[in-house]
Amino acid sequence: MNRIDRLSAIIIQLQSRKTVRAQDIADRYEISLRTVYRDIRSLEEAGIPIIGEAGVGYCLLEGYRLPPVMFTREEATAFITAEKLVGKLTDADNSRLYSSAMDKVRAVLKTGEKDYLQNIDEKIEVISSHRGFPERAQHNPLQLILKAINDLSVMELSYFSYYRQELTNRQIEPVGVFYLDQYWHLIAYCRQRAAYRDFRFDRIHDIRATEHRFENIHPSLKDYLKEQYKEIKLAEVVVRIKPEAALHLGEQKYYHGYVAEIVTADGIDMQFMTTSLEGFARWYMTFADYAVVKQPEVLKTRVKSLFEAITKNFENS
Repeated sequence: MNRIDRLSAIIIQLQSRKTVRAQDIADRYEISLRTVYRDIRSLEEAGIPIIGEAGVGYCLLEGYRLPPVMFTREEATAFITAEKLVGKLTDADNSRLYSSAMDKVRAVLKTGEKDYLQNIDEKIEVISSHRGFPERAQHNPLQLILKAINDLSVMELSYFSYYRQELTNRQIEPVGVFYLDQYWHLIAYCRQRAAYRDFRFDRIHDIRATEHRFENIHPSLKDYLKEQYKEIKLAEVVVRIKPEAALHLGEQKYYHGYVAEIVTADGIDMQFMTTSLEGFARWYMTFADYAVVKQPEVLKTRVKSLFEAITKNFENS
């Protein structure tokens, strides 16, 4: 990216956020902090009202606005691709909202670019898994929850606990939401349990924001998730499998921590990083006649014991 384009992009970045740190600008455009300071000074000399505060970052003077932004063809194409993904891989409400936003993007494009995107739109498709989408709640509370997070509003919800198999009523302080494996999750501090909990949207029967406020003393969603999963220990597994069998593992291998493979004269050595050797051992048995466990020894021992148990069950049947 040349300097003129970078300066224009920095102005857009400043307009898109309340404050932007110098390090964020440096990371985005892969430049040094010294270059960031020089670019900011050049923008100020050009009359752009930039306010800088040590330790906080840069922002544009309140009320300053750029004229409507024109997207490049590549940027608009990326939006089209994202629209396809959102439409297939997330819920109907977010798909509808994203499509509405895309109409506004198309509205500011030139006629030639609109024609290009219409043609490209027919050349991109996302096919959802044969497993389909899980059952969803009748309503999607995402926007309500996000507003409560911003307003620091205590929420009340009626939630079906899967493990207890019961409907419970909670008062929570929402922290953040994330999307995983076709489900939205709400991370919140539960006042009844005096602990953070993960609430899946499809198990929320009812939820509302109250007039009560809470102090913003909770960790960020990113920090919470990082803390939650830092203790997860992964075990390395190497399995040598016959090439004709490897083709049939499909996406199941990813569920068990597949990370790499090496083709050898004796077969394909597949490497996994798994969270459960027990679960891996039982999955391995579904194709064990075509594969050999190379490591670890504890997995070999467990597989042998499972086979012995199966043999004993057959002998006693």
